[in-house]
Amino acid sequence: MSAKLYVGNLGWNTTDDTLRQAFSDYGQVLDSIVMRDRDTGRSRGFGFVTFSSGSEAEAAVGGLNEQELDGRRIRVNLANARPSGGSGGGANGGYSGGGGYSGNGGYSGGGGYN
Repeated sequence: MSAKLYVGNLGWNTTDDTLRQAFSDYGQVLDSIVMRDRDTGRSRGFGFVTFSSGSEAEAAVGGLNEQELDGRRIRVNLANARPSGGSGGGANGGYSGGGGYSGNGGYSGGGGYN
């Protein structure tokens, strides 16, 4: 099963091919892409590399994380890994969606006035 890596802190001149060459020492690279700004075409400073297996991807993380590529010390992590700590909020952004003011301008909280 293939595994995708996130590669951060890329130099502005790093290309898809440069990325592929750097990572190919660790296994079969299925895809490599440097993310670019839609309007300017300039690198956004990160990209992704997909390996044919998880073991190859993990070897690349171990071998290339915090190493220099094109003059920058790159960060390499599994792309779908999330930093630990916190749940990131609920499905509706952490808001309950209920209570508060009603749509007709009156307060719907039940104020005790008769």
